Amino acid sequence: MRSVVLLLLGAQLAYAGTHSLKYVYTGVSRGIDFPEFTAVGMVDDGQFMYFDSNSMKAVPKTEWIRQNEGADYWDRETQNHIGHHQAFKNNIQIAMERFNQSKGVHTWQNMYGCELNDDGTTQGFYQYAYDGEDFVSLDKNTLTWTAANPQAVITKHKWEALAVAEQNKGYLENTCIEWLKKYVAYGKDTLERKVSPQVSLLQKDPSSPVTCHATGFYPSGVKISWQKNGQDHDEDVDLGELLPNEDGSFQRTSTIRVTPDEWKKNRFSCVVEHQDKTIRKTEDDIITNFDSVPIAIIVGAVAAVVLVIVIGVVGYLVYQRKKDFKPVSASDDGSNSSART
Repeated sequence: MRSVVLLLLGAQLAYAGTHSLKYVYTGVSRGIDFPEFTAVGMVDDGQFMYFDSNSMKAVPKTEWIRQNEGADYWDRETQNHIGHHQAFKNNIQIAMERFNQSKGVHTWQNMYGCELNDDGTTQGFYQYAYDGEDFVSLDKNTLTWTAANPQAVITKHKWEALAVAEQNKGYLENTCIEWLKKYVAYGKDTLERKVSPQVSLLQKDPSSPVTCHATGFYPSGVKISWQKNGQDHDEDVDLGELLPNEDGSFQRTSTIRVTPDEWKKNRFSCVVEHQDKTIRKTEDDIITNFDSVPIAIIVGAVAAVVLVIVIGVVGYLVYQRKKDFKPVSASDDGSNSSART
């Protein structure tokens, strides 16, 4: 299950002044109680489309896409993803053979998308992973593929011989951007809203780590850092993943581990930066008993975890670190996921 989530949990974020469109496809071999294939479409890290191989139907996940695209659009998306489902099953089998695997649960994932900045510049990416580890990725500038391991070199040579990179580049720089602009226009009121985070410092007891929890913010770009006596401090700090809330906003945590003695002798503070606002929390703001944590924070955190489990494992969140591809002009979905590995 770890590998299903890994590609998704660090997906590149859209920061202030940037809009993004990305898709995450996840294929899972038989053996666990999850769909064999899921597809999730995201605009600005918020899910707007979902498909899985159990329902065999692409469905809207936001009101703005539901109001602006009709049955033809969803029929087209459904057919595209049905094709991807079969391709992913084939690619998992091929990958298992290359890695000399005959059993076990395995995953094949593809994440791709584009970003549009306020100044008109654009970026695009295609990434693939097997069992949660890098497999092959597109270098859009050189029109080549970067193989992350020996088993991926075969795929690299095959796709370069088929000029798959050229087709992907065309999609990322044209079709993807065109659909991104359309989606942003559809959901302008939602996608361009600005909501500041609610920030809390949480600690179970005086000897426990202290967690800085920011929630309810939009857009997703947020910076959480720690200071020690007024100076930046990044030792013994764990930054959590960006998580979605049920209302479309986001939450994130940063946890610092220091001894009670060090905490007493120094002045630590959590600094949260979002858009033009900076929020600073100090020792005086720590909530030391979980029972006293505001119910909204508890509900939000639990809901986000459930959302990650339900959506992430079967195909959502956002990995930092294919039949031949044929661009479909009437659709924003430009994945070459059906290309054989």
